[in-house]
Amino acid sequence: MGKIRKMRVLVVDNEIEFASILAERLRSRKIEAESVFSGEDTMPAVSRFQPDVIVLDLDMPSMTGLEVLSQVKSTDPSIEVILLTGHGSFDAGITGMELGAFDYLVKPVDLTQLMEKITEAYSHRKSSK
Repeated sequence: MGKIRKMRVLVVDNEIEFASILAERLRSRKIEAESVFSGEDTMPAVSRFQPDVIVLDLDMPSMTGLEVLSQVKSTDPSIEVILLTGHGSFDAGITGMELGAFDYLVKPVDLTQLMEKITEAYSHRKSSK
């Protein structure tokens, strides 16, 4: 029998401390997690790490979260993406959902709530395959 693969979560946020701590907290919950700190670094990480779920900041310099979301979904529509923003832009959240995001949360995000969303997104991905 093959080994069961753990859930893989990629955290994408230009706030390095936030992204690193979140990835560390995910790992402490027995989830494989990595973080990258720019939109440009996302697609190479997606191809190398093959995440099930991406936690993606909407507001990043040079490449927005919506641009990253669009690239991710065109490459692998089954990857679930949870959008985060510190600016509460309702319109951007709606646009993200239209582009295929699983959900949209406003920072500061409650870790328990985020973990629930990640688990829901992972379950959705597994049931869609």
